[in-house]
Amino acid sequence: MAVTGTDFVTLQTQDIEKARTFYRETLGLEESKQWGDMPAFEFETGNLTIAVMDPSAFGMPFQNGGASIVLQVDDFDSAKAELEGAGVEFVTDKIESPVCYQAYFKDPDGNVLGIHRRFDA
Repeated sequence: MAVTGTDFVTLQTQDIEKARTFYRETLGLEESKQWGDMPAFEFETGNLTIAVMDPSAFGMPFQNGGASIVLQVDDFDSAKAELEGAGVEFVTDKIESPVCYQAYFKDPDGNVLGIHRRFDA
């Protein structure tokens, strides 16, 4: 097997319209596709697609994952302030590592997301 990249990640939701609004309007991601007429939508980040889906429509129970998706931003402080202004509550303060700033928050279903800015970017 030769892996050539990561195509998309899937996050589960219990309220597809609330999730759709969060990813499209609060995060400002481009909504690209719906999985036919199923309650699942794809959002573009530039290099990775985030698919948000209601697992009950696919015969699976809801579970939010333990992993996080971290979104690269051009201006960390402005992005954090914009999200806070939209009602997003961060679960961490601004974290400064030797190479970047980062901070984490949750979507309406408890999936962990973050924003990130490398110092050399």
